[in-house]
Amino acid sequence: MEYDPIKNKLGVFFNMSPGLRKLFYRLLDLLLLRTWHIHKELRVWEKTAPAKADILDAGSGFGQYSWYMARKHSNWNIFGVDVKDDQIADCNNFFSKCGVTNVKFEVADLTKFSKPESYDFALSVDVMEHILEDVEVFKNIHASLRKNGMLLISTPSDQGGSDADDSTDGSFIGEHVRNGYNINEIQDKLRTAGFSKIEARYSYGVPGHISWVLSMKYPMKMLSASKALIVLLPFYYLITFPFSLILNQMDTNGTHAKGTGLIVKAWK
Repeated sequence: MEYDPIKNKLGVFFNMSPGLRKLFYRLLDLLLLRTWHIHKELRVWEKTAPAKADILDAGSGFGQYSWYMARKHSNWNIFGVDVKDDQIADCNNFFSKCGVTNVKFEVADLTKFSKPESYDFALSVDVMEHILEDVEVFKNIHASLRKNGMLLISTPSDQGGSDADDSTDGSFIGEHVRNGYNINEIQDKLRTAGFSKIEARYSYGVPGHISWVLSMKYPMKMLSASKALIVLLPFYYLITFPFSLILNQMDTNGTHAKGTGLIVKAWK
């Protein structure tokens, strides 16, 4: 089953008005476990971040992480890049309508994008599993970071991060070029790219995986079967949402010996 077409259709619906898009961001913040982990790591980083930090959102997508960071700190300057022209145009339009002036978006290919010594922090969420030339991207981001700058990555692990073990549909995320990273592999690639210090941990442990199945996999399967089933989603989430919140909290604050996701931090 392809995830991006369904995600894009939802994006079109929620892009009908600024209010709906803000609601969309809020729902992503609550439902997507990776967002819980990213927000947690951002809270840690901001304690030692420069007062006027320059941030690269490498693979900005719908712009929800740029929105979060821009509203959290108005003196942070955020530059979002993505290969999808329509998403970049939508983000620039939405942020302009909302009067957010510390974020700009631009179409760019991360395998070629580099702005030497320009950023204090770079964020890559659900991006690297889509790019075959991952070491080239790591090298470009390393070059774009200032000294002591940090890269934060969220990506699937090789322990079923793309649901590759699901025999019913092969891989839940058909757009990935790899089923997930081995935790040692991604660290080795970051060292090859020049990063001097690297920390990696598993996310989506047992509680997180259950939450993902409840909050993302089953609803996406419903929408894949028929878009008309979207009318049932509010009732579905009314039942499952409280359980997902508890499970997300457990996963974010727990330590996992294994997991289907990876949170990786690398410093220049």
